[in-house]
Amino acid sequence: MTDIAWTVRSLKTALDGCAAVKSGEFTVRIVEGSDPVLLVTMHRHGDLEAFVNVSEAQIAASVLLWPCDEQPDRAAFNEFLLKAQKLVPLSNFGIAAVGDRDFYELFGELATTTSLDTIVIELQVLAENAIEAATDLRDNFAPAA
Repeated sequence: MTDIAWTVRSLKTALDGCAAVKSGEFTVRIVEGSDPVLLVTMHRHGDLEAFVNVSEAQIAASVLLWPCDEQPDRAAFNEFLLKAQKLVPLSNFGIAAVGDRDFYELFGELATTTSLDTIVIELQVLAENAIEAATDLRDNFAPAA
């Protein structure tokens, strides 16, 4: 834990100096808007993009998985996700609206005073979990050929 709460800009500066960024594991940039967020591109995970929001209450990191309307038997899949939720460390499943379309997402939350090392670990675990979800979970619910 740190003594001072992170902001988007202070977290970006700290991440820019961490080993994961210096080694090319991921890059970080600020996406400006009414509430700026960090876009973390995870190069060792196929350029997977994670969005990191820093508010007064928490740090939230999320990865979009795939559009909900592409999921066969969406009701059965949603029920499975709710039951399997406990099996995914440091991450939760949700549905996020992007434009007019819903996407499955994987996300995690941290305290705003979480150490930089823990934030980096959370991003790495989130990326690994997203890749596993995109392959294992989605394939298990694909329509029979």
